[in-house]
Amino acid sequence: MESMLSPHDTLACLAWQIELGATEAVSDAPLNRYDLPEKSARPAPEPVTPPPGVALHADPVTDAQRAAAAATTLDALQSALAAYPHCDLRRGARNLVFCDGTPAARVMVIGEAPGRDEDLQGKPFVGRAGQLLDRMFAAIGLSRGADRPDEALYITNVLPWRPPQNRDPSPEEIAMMRPFMQRHVALADPDLIVLMGNISCEAGLGRRGITRLRGHWAEAYGKPALPMFHPAYLLRSPHAKREAWADLLALRARLGGSK
Repeated sequence: MESMLSPHDTLACLAWQIELGATEAVSDAPLNRYDLPEKSARPAPEPVTPPPGVALHADPVTDAQRAAAAATTLDALQSALAAYPHCDLRRGARNLVFCDGTPAARVMVIGEAPGRDEDLQGKPFVGRAGQLLDRMFAAIGLSRGADRPDEALYITNVLPWRPPQNRDPSPEEIAMMRPFMQRHVALADPDLIVLMGNISCEAGLGRRGITRLRGHWAEAYGKPALPMFHPAYLLRSPHAKREAWADLLALRARLGGSK
């Protein structure tokens, strides 16, 4: 029987299956599923070993606070995140996405969560939204590739693992990652923070509503913080780029006056 799908639809279906993790199409030999054993022959997943001071069945937020507080360097914090057992997002992600840029930068950008490109490369903001972010900050003389703190950016996300289908993180996921972000900011010690998007504002300020929050300086994690539109939103809503440019100018002016 001839397929009712067009070539374009067929390719879209294939891309969707690859996105879900399919690795092969049809096997060479037929499979009689009535002959399969009742229990799967797949090996059981290796147990997660929690970091020191973390109990597997304890309160996730309390454990996150203990693990984050024990980290004295950024590398130690990344290791603590990798060993943290309570966030199920880690099971479906390919990579832990921790940071990019220069840790000594005066400006720390906190995004929301990794997308497909970020999950594949293990770095934040590397897809289309990341390319726009780079152009935005380059317009005010800041770059993730710069070495000098006055010209550099340090970039991370509220969540280090990609949520399935790029869904919004749940309040529980944000709450258990918040202690790690608090410690991340303390260790990086930037002068200013940029909160990119609603999820970043919820984690840092306890509030959503980026259209009301953007452009107004606040305090997050003990640092001056400027909420801004996420670059992914700007790609969908180009009319908001005027407001984003005004926010970038406000950030540049604040950098000129801060020591």
